[in-house]
Amino acid sequence: MSSTSPQDQGLTRELLLAGGLREHIQRTSPEMRVLTDEERAESLAALLADRPEHGDGVWVFAYGSLMWNPAIHICDRRLARAVGWRRDFCLATRGGRGTAENPGMMLGLEPGGECHGAVLRVAEADIALELDLLWRREMVASGYIPRWVPVQDEQGNDLGHAIAFTINPDGPSYCTNLPEAELVHRLATATGPLGRASEYLFRTRDGLRQMGIIDPMLEQLGEAVAELQRELKILT
Repeated sequence: MSSTSPQDQGLTRELLLAGGLREHIQRTSPEMRVLTDEERAESLAALLADRPEHGDGVWVFAYGSLMWNPAIHICDRRLARAVGWRRDFCLATRGGRGTAENPGMMLGLEPGGECHGAVLRVAEADIALELDLLWRREMVASGYIPRWVPVQDEQGNDLGHAIAFTINPDGPSYCTNLPEAELVHRLATATGPLGRASEYLFRTRDGLRQMGIIDPMLEQLGEAVAELQRELKILT
């Protein structure tokens, strides 16, 4: 087994194919229950059994790191918004971009409002392999509930449904309504095998900016985190 960590090479397609992400989560967070291969396969099969549209592929809704590091093969990409869901830092991470002593925070989709991001198209012929890789990435544990959500383009035209990883409010890592000071501190200081929590924040904010999308919550958090890092002399 390779001794290279996800942080050394980034969250890559090769790492997912080799099962490296799961191995590192198990090693760095032994208290976390990870899904078995069978449970992960059952989750994916159940979602595809409820597929609302059939044709030339499926959409995946990207609202966080999938926007700037999808690590799966796609055949199309468009600006989109998920109707009825909003982006929020509500998932504590103790094995990705944080530790048990200093958990980081990652984004999830919470009910209500709307979320601007992108949809990524997986070709019909690639669904089995690419969605398996996606599940290896997003469904290591029980933090998310994958579901089909309605999506629209930026002009409000219906694009059908996309796979989205919504937050699991019953999951052990669900963490909502943190005081802003605590959230900023975690994002500014937490680091783990996948890197810094602040990098996740900054790259998501910047990825949205590059698409012409300004998310006020991410902009405000970005300013506060950068200021705290300067105060603490944290090099990024």
